[in-house]
Amino acid sequence: MTLLCWLLIVFDGYDLIVYGTVLPALLEEPGWGLDPGSAGLIGSLAFVGMLVGALLAGFLTDRLGRRRTILACTVVFSVCTAICGLAPGPVVFGLFRLLAGLGLGGLVPAASALGAEFVPARYRPVVATLMMSGIPIGGSIAALVGIGVLPAAGWRPMFGIALLALVLVVPVCLFRLPESPAWLRGRGRIAEAEIVEARYGVPPEPATATPAAAGPGELFRGPYLRPTVLFAVATAATLFTWYGLGTWLPQLMRTAGFELGPALGFLLALNLGAVAGSVLAAAVAVRFGAAGTGVAACLLASAGLLVLLTGPGVAGSYLALVLAGIGTHGTQCLIIAMVAGRYPAAMRGTALGVALGVGRIGAVAAPQVGGLLLAAGLGVNANFLIFALAAAAAGAVLLMIRRPVGEPRPEGVPA
Repeated sequence: MTLLCWLLIVFDGYDLIVYGTVLPALLEEPGWGLDPGSAGLIGSLAFVGMLVGALLAGFLTDRLGRRRTILACTVVFSVCTAICGLAPGPVVFGLFRLLAGLGLGGLVPAASALGAEFVPARYRPVVATLMMSGIPIGGSIAALVGIGVLPAAGWRPMFGIALLALVLVVPVCLFRLPESPAWLRGRGRIAEAEIVEARYGVPPEPATATPAAAGPGELFRGPYLRPTVLFAVATAATLFTWYGLGTWLPQLMRTAGFELGPALGFLLALNLGAVAGSVLAAAVAVRFGAAGTGVAACLLASAGLLVLLTGPGVAGSYLALVLAGIGTHGTQCLIIAMVAGRYPAAMRGTALGVALGVGRIGAVAAPQVGGLLLAAGLGVNANFLIFALAAAAAGAVLLMIRRPVGEPRPEGVPA
């Protein structure tokens, strides 16, 4: 079950990062007339869709079920991403990036909510971070495929690869992906829940006083208000850095004087660092706690990006981007794990949707800001500096996340 969710997140990551991979080619596409400003706008459209998709899917997972939401989101982002490869111009391309974003943004909270419920509470940070490694792995695949495909066939085939999720993974999910037993119990479908629990060895979650259909408003009341706001702000700052780099890094490196192949190699380094960050964050968080580990990861990312301002050369740039990948994506994995552990089952999907949905404001802003900085002639270093400052800000917010006295805590979740 967890493997299937992870595979879908790999395709989610591919479809997210593929735009940054093909962006240098899109800027040179005849008849499209793109400049850094308009390219940044198109890059932001997918994240606008993701913002809406995350908020909507978080709501739907707690009402229609995790399984159906995951399948629907996968179909939407696969089909719409593939259509981008057929777009005759930037308007149609941007429209389908926006629509693809609805599915891309909805998949992560739905899959994270489902995956969290099939492991003991103490291992949720590990499972959440390992599952989220699928995003940079997908991004790494996009960079590797781009190195081979872009020079030979151009940018359009890069989007057709998205259909592999629909062809290979969705049919398996239809037969093998279970529904959340906690969600089934919340709807009074006790017999079905017991069958799933027995098959996967999942102990029933203790009942809570939270209504089975708690709406987003519950997250902004009483003891849940403070963590909800802080999680959203930390997510926004982290995603600003991560998706700003994911969108603009190849073009930034080309502007700095590198050819397309090496520029895509730097994107690969960022994503491989993010894969390592997923694993390291999981291991360190078990020993030292998710919040403290997240602060350290943010500082690591900020330091790596500040090193780039010194012009460290090829080897130094690769190392700095690996550190940036470890810190940014490692932090986001930890935030998801913290959210999954902070709220009871009836609120978990909605809480993840709100954190990731509101946090997408950072992802929406990042491509625009990067494009505007380049269009204004401020150069490559201005981008690296603002991304480094955002990573440091995320660390400052995580320092403020402490469980207030009297806040409810799901049973088995460490304080």
